Amino acid sequence: MAKFNLDPQEIVDKEFDIEFKGYSPDQVDMMLDQVIKDYQTYQKLVNDLDMKVEDLERTNASLRAKLIELEGKLKAQSEGSSMSAGAANVDILKRLSRLEKQVFDEKNRQ
Repeated sequence: MAKFNLDPQEIVDKEFDIEFKGYSPDQVDMMLDQVIKDYQTYQKLVNDLDMKVEDLERTNASLRAKLIELEGKLKAQSEGSSMSAGAANVDILKRLSRLEKQVFDEKNRQ
């Protein structure tokens, strides 16, 4: 995270030199009080957003891991189904071959 030049306490502790025809110290104090409040709000917002970013990064990493796992399962399943389809084709060919033998053997006997 970027380092700020000022923090709320530094703003509060800031002392201004009083010169002839200078700014009104009360007005400066009121303005600095508003700056401090805005700065604290901004700092809280940044901290909240940092926490959300960390949470989203964890969620993203978790979802990426699940995606990789599911892609692996899908690939294994598609490879397995193509293998089982090939095995089913071999079984069909064996059955067909046996039926042909039976049919031709019966024709040869007659």
